[in-house]
Amino acid sequence: MSWWHKTVLWQRVLGGLVLGVIAGLAFRVLGGTQIVDGVTHYPGAEFVTVWIKPFGDAFVAAIRMLVVPLIFTTLVAGVTGMGAPAKLGTIGVRAIGLYLLTTLVAVSIGLVFGAVFKPGAGVDFTDVAPNPVSTEAPSITERLIHIIPTNPIGALASGDVLAIIFFAILVGVAILVIGEKARPLGAVIEAGADVMFKITHWVMEVAPFGVFALITWVTATKGIETFSSVLVLALAVYLGCITHIIIVYGGLIKFGLRLPLVRFFRGILDAQAVAYSTSSSSGTLPVTISCAQDNLGVKPVVAGSVLPLGATINMDGTSLYLGILALFAAQAFGISLDFGDYLMIALTATLASIGAAGIPSASLFLLATVLTVFNVTPDQTALMVGFILPFDRLLDMMRTVTNVTGDAAVATAVAKWEGELDEEVYRSVAKV
Repeated sequence: MSWWHKTVLWQRVLGGLVLGVIAGLAFRVLGGTQIVDGVTHYPGAEFVTVWIKPFGDAFVAAIRMLVVPLIFTTLVAGVTGMGAPAKLGTIGVRAIGLYLLTTLVAVSIGLVFGAVFKPGAGVDFTDVAPNPVSTEAPSITERLIHIIPTNPIGALASGDVLAIIFFAILVGVAILVIGEKARPLGAVIEAGADVMFKITHWVMEVAPFGVFALITWVTATKGIETFSSVLVLALAVYLGCITHIIIVYGGLIKFGLRLPLVRFFRGILDAQAVAYSTSSSSGTLPVTISCAQDNLGVKPVVAGSVLPLGATINMDGTSLYLGILALFAAQAFGISLDFGDYLMIALTATLASIGAAGIPSASLFLLATVLTVFNVTPDQTALMVGFILPFDRLLDMMRTVTNVTGDAAVATAVAKWEGELDEEVYRSVAKV
C-alpha cells in the first residue's frame, strides 16, 4: 500500500469522489426498481443507505468532533502568539468587509445567470406538493447579543461558533494582559492546538473513504435523472458558482494579492472535496483550517478567527443561489421585475445572510425572505420550496464548495494584508 501514501491526499479524495459517482449509479441502475403503493423504490439505493452511507456518516461525525476544540485552541493560541490584541480589530473589520462584499457580488452574479438562463420559464407546479417554510427568525440585533455566551461551557457543548470565537478571543487577550503569570495556560492551550491538528491529519487519512461513501449514497438515492426536470436551474447554479469562484476569488488572489492562483486552488482541494461531499461549511471547517495553515501559509491568528467566522456568516454560494431562485420565481409566476426589485433582492440577500447565519435550513429561510421583496405570496413560496427540496442536496453541494473557497480566499487576503501569511509555505504547494 506504499503507493496509497505516496499519492497526494487531494488526489485520493478526488478519486473517492469520482468512484463514488460511478458506484452510486451502478447500485441505482443494477439494483432495479420496485413499485410499492405507486411509489418507485430502488433496492440498490436502499442497500447503499444501510450498508455504505454509515461510513460517510462516521467520517462527518469525526470531523465535526474536531470543530469546537480546534476553533477554541487555535484562536487562543493565535491571539497569545500575536502579542498585540488591537491587531484583532483590523483582522475582524477586513474579514467582515470582504465577506459582505463577496456576498453582494455573488447574489448579483446569481441575478445575471437567472436572467440569462431563465430557469423558471415554462415550469409547471401542478404536481408539486407545497412545503410551507417559516420566516420567523431572530433579528440581527438579537443574534449580535447572542454572540456573548451566557454559559461559555454551554456554548462549547452546543457548538455555537460565534460565541466560541468571542470567548476564545477574551481568553487570549486576558492571557496577554496578565503576562508571565498566565503564560503556562497559554502554553497548554497552544499544545492543545497542536494535538488537534494531529488528530485532524489522522481523520483526513480516511477522507477518501468517507467521501466515497457519501457520494455513492447521494448518487444512488438521487440519480442523474433528478436533474432532468431542473436541468437549466442546476446548470445555472453550477456555472454561476464556478464563475464566482474563478472571477471573484481567483481575481482577489491573482490581482489583489499578486499570488500564484494555481497554488491557491491546489492548496484547498482537500477542503473543496470534503465540502462537496458533506454540504456543510461548519463540518468542513477543520479541513479548511488545516489546508489554510499547512498549504497556504495562513498563520493561526488569522486561520483560527477568519475561517470560523466565514463558516458562520459567509454564504456566497447561498446568496448566488437566491439570486437565481428569485428570477426563477419571477419567471415561473409571471412577475415583472424592475431595477428597484433587482436592487432590493441583492441587498436583502446580502444582509439577511448575516442575520440568518446558523439557522437550520438557512437557505430556505432566506428564500422566503427574499421572495417577499417582490410580493411572492406564502403559498407560491411553499410551492417553490416543494419543487426545490427533492434535488436541493445536489445544488447545496456546489454552494458549499463556493462558501468554503470564499472562506479560504478571504483568510488568505487578510493574512497577506496583516503580515500573517508565510509566502514560502504558500508557494511550496506546487511541490506536494
